[in-house]
Amino acid sequence: MIERTLFNADHEAFRDSFRKFMDKEIAPYHEAWEEQGYVDREVWRKAGANGFLGMTLPEVYGGADADKLYSVVQMEELSRGGFSGIGYGLHNEIVAPYILHYGTEAQKQKYLTAMASGEMIGAIAMSEPAAGSDLQGVKTTAIQQADGTYVINGSKTFITNGWHADLVIVVAKTDPNAGAKGTSLFLIERGMPGFEKGKRLKKLGLKAQDTSELFFDNVKVSADQLLGGPAMEGKGFICLMEQLPWERLQIAIGAVAAAQAAIDWTVSYVKDRKVFGQAVGQYQNTRYTLAELQTEVQVARVFVDKCCELLSTDQLDTATASMAKYWCSDLQCKVMDECVQLHGGYGYMWEYPITRAYADARVQRIYGGTNEIMKEVISRGMGLSGRS
Repeated sequence: MIERTLFNADHEAFRDSFRKFMDKEIAPYHEAWEEQGYVDREVWRKAGANGFLGMTLPEVYGGADADKLYSVVQMEELSRGGFSGIGYGLHNEIVAPYILHYGTEAQKQKYLTAMASGEMIGAIAMSEPAAGSDLQGVKTTAIQQADGTYVINGSKTFITNGWHADLVIVVAKTDPNAGAKGTSLFLIERGMPGFEKGKRLKKLGLKAQDTSELFFDNVKVSADQLLGGPAMEGKGFICLMEQLPWERLQIAIGAVAAAQAAIDWTVSYVKDRKVFGQAVGQYQNTRYTLAELQTEVQVARVFVDKCCELLSTDQLDTATASMAKYWCSDLQCKVMDECVQLHGGYGYMWEYPITRAYADARVQRIYGGTNEIMKEVISRGMGLSGRS
């Protein structure tokens, strides 16, 4: 195995600390959270109290001013443990960065400290019943009124952290006739009149993750709730595009870590499980299959580590991040399928981590932009286009 040079001693100390936190505060409860369809809110508050939320935020907003590799460590550990119900990554490294990069100082002061403590849980509402990967197809509107306020109408679906969320960044059209240039981002809080949360959605996997529908019925907000203030009206699509490389890389990071965990579980299983008088791991097919999978995961990890290095110097472009997202999530699904097969009938039993990981993996090829869209982005980066 190639020695990883991405992390230093401080990163590894953080890994050890977070792993202990998971062993104490997450591992004993995750199965029950899968049954109830959401994690207990207390695990957010405990994470905040232990410094595991908003690590990369500046200290003035309650963070540790840490580099993004601390978040990479956290993502890897959650994926390694199969703790797919924990929405820290989206909260820390999708929602918070939007506010940090584009928000007004008042918005940063109001929301980021509360997010770092776990007092507020963040979500972002992009997907709609008729608009998934096509963000330009968003139908939710935010129409400005004569008094300067905005009235928001529409619905969102498949929203991670949606049921728990205290703060939601909502993608809406302030000018429905202006295409991408008419897109803006709004900060909507729990309890605002007209903002309702729908049912928690029952999914193939990610069963402990509180994925929800959101509804906006004449939600009236001041211009202060427009992310970045009035000057940012119509610039929401630009913000979304600027953040997509990091968002897609996060999916790749989790995919590689989950795939490695699946291999590790399977190696342990086939050493003990006997068929026809010998351990499953002694059969050539088993050994060669796992050797092939480990090789592919090692190659993927080197690529993802390189992408993380590019990110740290602001050199990660959209096409490269799309390559990582598509390739690694496809590989994750392949690894899970092969590892389930090597578990035999037990690979289909929910009590085994490989079974839950198999179910969790499938969505990776869909969210963050489908892998078909990733290939479109990559081909455009090559100077190719399907449009005449």
